[in-house]
Amino acid sequence: MAQARPTRDAVFPPGRQALYDKHRYSAAIRSGDLLFVSGQVGSREDGSPEPKFEAQVAQAFARLAAVLAAAGCTFDDVVDVTTFHTDPEAQFDAVMRVRDRVIGEPPYPNWTAVGVTWLAGFDFEIKAIARIPAGGRAAGA
Repeated sequence: MAQARPTRDAVFPPGRQALYDKHRYSAAIRSGDLLFVSGQVGSREDGSPEPKFEAQVAQAFARLAAVLAAAGCTFDDVVDVTTFHTDPEAQFDAVMRVRDRVIGEPPYPNWTAVGVTWLAGFDFEIKAIARIPAGGRAAGA
């Protein structure tokens, strides 16, 4: 007996449909009660990197928050985080300052930090997996 494929629905906040259409990737995919958020960077409205590192990190977290909200989630629903850093040792303190402003109370999500040599002109990227709470937004939100 064949099993039904799990449902996969694209989720994106307002204003992100053009990226989906142009680059063919979703801001997030909802599958069951899980939300898989693609990497978010600290870009300005024109798509260029925010020049100051801590502001770039804050903008990346804000973009992540917008994607989470589009699915009815908050940072309290995040269970796993992966961050990418071009200079992890030098950037650690700034990332932790932003994280402390954004991520709430324990239990904290799993977190893996990866040092990389290239992020298309950016210095920080964050992706996450969240559990969509009961009453979260409908698929395709």
